[in-house]
Amino acid sequence: MKFIFLSLLNLFVISASVAKIKPVSERSYVTIGGIQQWVTINGDDVNKPVILFLHGGPGSVMSPFDGTIYGKWQKEFVLVNWDQRGAGRTFGKNAPAEVNEDYWIEHPLTVERMAADGIELSEYLIKHLHKKKIIIIGTSWGSILGANMALKRPDLFYGYVGHSQVVNPAANLLAAYNIVYKMVQESGNDQTSLDQLNALGAPPYDDAKNAGKLFRIIKKYEKLHSVPAPESWWKLDPEYDNELDSKHREDGDDYSFINYIGHKKLGIKPMGATVDFMKNGLEFKIPVFLIQGKEDILTDMKLTTPYYDDLKA
Repeated sequence: MKFIFLSLLNLFVISASVAKIKPVSERSYVTIGGIQQWVTINGDDVNKPVILFLHGGPGSVMSPFDGTIYGKWQKEFVLVNWDQRGAGRTFGKNAPAEVNEDYWIEHPLTVERMAADGIELSEYLIKHLHKKKIIIIGTSWGSILGANMALKRPDLFYGYVGHSQVVNPAANLLAAYNIVYKMVQESGNDQTSLDQLNALGAPPYDDAKNAGKLFRIIKKYEKLHSVPAPESWWKLDPEYDNELDSKHREDGDDYSFINYIGHKKLGIKPMGATVDFMKNGLEFKIPVFLIQGKEDILTDMKLTTPYYDDLKA
């Protein structure tokens, strides 16, 4: 009898534990900063810790790839992807069907506004998913948002992970120009890129198109000197594999990029010019983890952060 009771008790405990495991899969627009913004939430168990991903670009949304890149993480975490203001489906929901220069001029983006969006989304996730805090991971441009969010509202986060951390965009871009210029020279067989770099000259640039030309050369040489990500990572979720979503991603990418770099002729101020974490980002009140790609030219912290060795330590 005692054996039966203990067996039933064990069965009850196991059943209760299994019952508590509750998968979560949500894809919807959430009102953030007064507009509808696209948010996806996926995890095998809603009780697991929450990670909010802050995509790069700006404008390079990750929601269409959340299952292919980070799908395995769903066993241990609840994963949240967010199409930021001016990107992907959020852009498509709020912009007119045809976007022109007038729209760019009349709807400027700022780091402050987008960081406030990220904080508001974090508050929503904590309430919606019944959490005390969440974890944030920001990559490239997203590292600017992530660092700002962590500095302003450390009470919302267990920790911040910065991947390809941007410290000072102006210094980052100038360092990247010098690095890639040397790489092109040493290659000895890329006169086209060398001519383009000479024609551009060193940044900063008044025209976002010039920055775009430099970025293409940088990406070319990063690709030549690194191991590429698996092709399977970039397989679009069928839901996003359509002409309308593709248009929204492309238009949002252009809109976000011109706001990040700035365009003097159109009077668009560069978001990046307002960022310098060497001045206002030296003290965090939560754990911070920095991950730097070995061949990451554009955000090479060794050249833009005087205290890089101390940070490594």
